Amino acid sequence: MTILSIQSSVAYGHVGNSAAVFPLQRIGVEVWPVNTVHFSNHTGYGAWRGMVLPVEGVAEVIQGIEERGVLHECDGVLSGYMGDASLGEVILDAFKRVKRINPNAVYCCDPVMGDVGRGFFVRPGIPEFMRDRAVPAATIVTPNQFELEYLANHVVTDLESALVAADTVKACGPRVVLVTSLRRSGATNERIEMLAVDADRAFAVETPLLPLSVNGAGDMTAALFFAHWLGSGSIQIALEATTAAVFAVLETTANAGAQEIQLIPAQALIANPAHTFRAVRIR
Repeated sequence: MTILSIQSSVAYGHVGNSAAVFPLQRIGVEVWPVNTVHFSNHTGYGAWRGMVLPVEGVAEVIQGIEERGVLHECDGVLSGYMGDASLGEVILDAFKRVKRINPNAVYCCDPVMGDVGRGFFVRPGIPEFMRDRAVPAATIVTPNQFELEYLANHVVTDLESALVAADTVKACGPRVVLVTSLRRSGATNERIEMLAVDADRAFAVETPLLPLSVNGAGDMTAALFFAHWLGSGSIQIALEATTAAVFAVLETTANAGAQEIQLIPAQALIANPAHTFRAVRIR
């Protein structure tokens, strides 16, 4: 399996490609990382150095891969945070190029825009681009609850409203919707859920809510779910495998009291998690 991953990167810590590439490699996936920014650290620290790479430069790297004559090997394209809409167009064009050569290729879009309690944290125009251009072109989308509500224009308060919102997004084009963090009324405050929906079925899985707040977990989640879905074709299998691996990394991180997700110490658990979580069919 080979995935073209077009995302940000950092030297210190793990977000974007720095959170997605190693977990994918650890489960045996070939990754072609194309970086859109290269910062010293993620922006959550409040200070960072580095640069946003020119959109033309990102396009050139993708063109160079195409010129190697290897795009037919690419099974899927993965994207995350987009600095501006022009980069989004480069990503969509990259998927079109791959799809032209490999009609079976698919696109996973992590529509990074904002979060509950923080609101939008991307540039103006990005939410609209995600809603109107990226999501309709995607095979899989992996919004958090805040992003799901925006994309569906529907408030999520319980499982029923979450399913309505996921179905609304799916009707725009994607075959699969993964809601990466779901807190709903009636659920215990000590648990957090993920929800996966496709054309026929919907599954939910819950884990203990760990005492930490870190960046990069969503990037890792989208990457692992994409790979496991590509390998199995099953949202249930992909959801269970992803949940187990992500929980293992976050539990290791919480136990270490670390600010960055602990990918290296938890690497064996990414491939062979110690805990299993059963996804419950809800439709």
